[in-house]
Amino acid sequence: MGFEWLALAAAFLWAIASLMSVKPAQHLGSFAYSRWRMGCTAVILSSMAWFTGGWASVEADLVTPMMLSGLIGIFIGDTALFACLNRMGPRQAGLLFSCHAVFSAILGYFLFSESMTSMELIGSALVFSGVLTAIFFGRRGQSQNQLETIKGTVWVGVALGITAAICQALGGIIAKPIMQTEIDPVAASAIRMSTAFIAHSLFRLTGAKHSRALNPMNGQIFAITAVNGFLAMALGMTLILYALQEGNVGMVALLSSTTPIMLLPILWLYSKRRPNAYAWIGAIVAVLGTGILVS
Repeated sequence: MGFEWLALAAAFLWAIASLMSVKPAQHLGSFAYSRWRMGCTAVILSSMAWFTGGWASVEADLVTPMMLSGLIGIFIGDTALFACLNRMGPRQAGLLFSCHAVFSAILGYFLFSESMTSMELIGSALVFSGVLTAIFFGRRGQSQNQLETIKGTVWVGVALGITAAICQALGGIIAKPIMQTEIDPVAASAIRMSTAFIAHSLFRLTGAKHSRALNPMNGQIFAITAVNGFLAMALGMTLILYALQEGNVGMVALLSSTTPIMLLPILWLYSKRRPNAYAWIGAIVAVLGTGILVS
């Protein structure tokens, strides 16, 4: 499977996970939810790496940069994303987070001299414009539902979404050179996730108000959190690392930013409200661009 399909598979998993995250993130709060989610995922990935022998591929000099990637991309980035999700809902949060494709492409160009062919540029432009159209205009002329309500100051939500996008881009940029070595992607992902979980745990030990759970953990919330962590982080994030072994940072980020497009039919099924014409036009444009990129 080419890196393009790996990135698209990750985007699909993130689409499912973003909807699954609404209930536990609101129940626990963004910090507590991220901590539980990362803890579950760290255990899953570490066990997978041990079972497959992936830990043997990890050299000492590769650990620190992967830890830094996890600290920035997951601890800060993921927490900011769920704080944004709590405030703005999955659609608006997806719009802001999709900007990480632009940041990744710019950083990849300046740091790794990554470039695209003319057709790749056309495909990339179609994908990104399609994503923006689908999300930005996707609710025009339709009534709000509980997933669309903005809570609190809108600019705080925007700042959190942009922070998540920048951190996601930086996390991928830091991980890219490491993924060019012989390191096992599952083990690399386990290092990133474990680092993020440890950082969250240390933050909780400070007793900071934001680190506390809004409500107690229960069996249903734990089950959703564990499944979500497996789909989005154990599988999704690891697929991204596999994709980075072959593809450039900008292209991987761009294809993985199609999550909001994949979320359209899922939200339709969930809310029983059909997306408007703008959403479908954006989706069609993004699919055309994706077709160019994977052909």
